[in-house]
Amino acid sequence: MSKVDRRILKSQEAIKKAVIELMAEKKFDDITIQDISDRANVSRGTIYLHYLDKFDLLEKLIEEHINELREMCESAAELDYKDANLPWFEYLKSNYLFFSTMLASKGAPSFRSKFVEFLIEEFKDEVNITKGRNQGLNEDVVLQFIVTSYAGIVEWWITNEMPYPPHEMAEQVGILLERNL
Repeated sequence: MSKVDRRILKSQEAIKKAVIELMAEKKFDDITIQDISDRANVSRGTIYLHYLDKFDLLEKLIEEHINELREMCESAAELDYKDANLPWFEYLKSNYLFFSTMLASKGAPSFRSKFVEFLIEEFKDEVNITKGRNQGLNEDVVLQFIVTSYAGIVEWWITNEMPYPPHEMAEQVGILLERNL
């Protein structure tokens, strides 16, 4: 990686960190590109080199985290729910500021809907209504039940400052998923 590439990456990381920190302090609507550039210690021009505006920046930041979670799901496809959940809860913990900000009331409402959409994508193949405990149930109802439960437990865990360690959450949520899928 060249010196220029490293400098670009460093600037982008500083910009992303700045917007998350600012969102933890005030409403997104009240944040200006100038605020972000001051916090990140980069010029406004540098921000506009990478992002159209603050909405594009937020959108790309959300996409980045959801893509990370998607990759985790793909690499954990063969694991049971408990083992598959562990990297998730560890990732949520290591990116606590991002997720707590996105899930807080002054965070980005678009994050929750994107997160739920993503969960629907991931869980839709897990729902089987042709046999087993969910036989005869409506697929949409089962899927919504699982997804809103999962999103809700993640939101509860993050907004309550992670009262249980990731391994305990992975185990508990894994058991609940096994029971219901």
